[in-house]
Amino acid sequence: MTTHANESVPPPITLVILGASGDLTHRLLLPGLGTLLRAKPAYDVHLVGAAAADMTADEWRDRVRGGLEEGGCRRQRADDMAAASTFVHLDVTDPKEMQTFLDAQAAQGRPIVLYFALPPAVTQKSIGVLSGLNLPPDIRLALEKPFGSSLATAKELNALLAGFIPEDRLFRVDHYLGKATVLNLLGLRFGNRIFEPVWNAANIERVEIIADEALALEGRAGYYDHAGALKDMIQSHLMLVMAIFAMEQPARIDAVELRDLIVHTLRSTRLWAGEGERSSHRARYTAGSIDGRQVPDYVAEPGVDPERMTETLAQVTLEIHNARWAGVPFRLRSGKALGDGFRGIVVQFRPVAHLPVGFHNEAAPNVLVIGFTPETLALRVTTNAEGDRWDLETSTLSTQLGESPVRPYGEILDEILTGNMLLGVRGDMAEESWRILDPLLQEWADGVVPMDSYSAGSYGPQAWNDAPGA
Repeated sequence: MTTHANESVPPPITLVILGASGDLTHRLLLPGLGTLLRAKPAYDVHLVGAAAADMTADEWRDRVRGGLEEGGCRRQRADDMAAASTFVHLDVTDPKEMQTFLDAQAAQGRPIVLYFALPPAVTQKSIGVLSGLNLPPDIRLALEKPFGSSLATAKELNALLAGFIPEDRLFRVDHYLGKATVLNLLGLRFGNRIFEPVWNAANIERVEIIADEALALEGRAGYYDHAGALKDMIQSHLMLVMAIFAMEQPARIDAVELRDLIVHTLRSTRLWAGEGERSSHRARYTAGSIDGRQVPDYVAEPGVDPERMTETLAQVTLEIHNARWAGVPFRLRSGKALGDGFRGIVVQFRPVAHLPVGFHNEAAPNVLVIGFTPETLALRVTTNAEGDRWDLETSTLSTQLGESPVRPYGEILDEILTGNMLLGVRGDMAEESWRILDPLLQEWADGVVPMDSYSAGSYGPQAWNDAPGA
């Protein structure tokens, strides 16, 4: 399934990247844009980079050229865009500098997208500055998550934004919504008669949504040690994946209906209160080995403050209080320095209601595994064994899903540049995600939930659960 719900190519547009010298721009935004331009060469995008860092115009153009080519953009197109691109030294928290900068961009006569590829604290300050400026009438803002750090701060941020820019020109970016496999959930569920009738508590016993990484901290302490696994991955990415997996069927795929149904699901969600497991776990890695490479204790990593009690692995179990999902635990888990880095959704179905007498063993429950990286689909079914026909064994039906030619950030940029809000996180979506986790955050702050540990390269604390996807 593609995400190009709006196939029209917009008129010439200016894409301003605030934080042009940063890692996000280099690793994700520019290569993502390159994949988009390869797929839709008719786009007319003027790139402007802005940063407080000491970068020259030539260095910026080299970065643009390299990033676009990495994404597969034709070399001549990448050269032309880099040559036309401009770079500005800018303090985004200075009202005077920002007003002068915006006036200069507006004078070019193109619609403007202001993309905040900045640390959350800097973005927040810059938004405060923008709220008091004279903005171009057609400006759009694109904000990276996290959107606040709690329900209260999310509401404050949304109220601030609503005071000076309408929701339909405000794009909260969660790149997981641009992943082809995540969006394929809609086609898988609603395009196959065999799945939709059994997509409920009567047939599904539990659901796991996992985003484990084999990578350790990799020099990201400046951001990660303040966020941790829960806020970095679960509160945003995995919560939205869960809502898309569990939501009711839309009549059409459009920005209003899809996001209404996501919010409807989130409003029905709360921390697990049933039997069998705690609603949350947290842990951080100790020294270990990953692919023959030695990894130090997390607390020994450069830039880490041990007193911050930042978790590198979080697991949260949720329940959705509606008729479709009552009593089904949804386990969301994400962490760093873990085993094989499994990423995907594991759906365990309930056992058959009755197995005819005469079989020598029990039928294992069906399991559906939807892999994110790589993009795969596998269904484990019970069949007769080859040797003794009255023995039962598990067979796996599997396929490799078609990889989208456009990377997730390219998909997101496509929606932003066309003004389609389908893949944007609406304000109430962000607030509901924080509302669900606020009680858990308080428990963690109060020390109610212990900080466990696991060796780098393992699958996490042995007491939690088996290896992901097993």
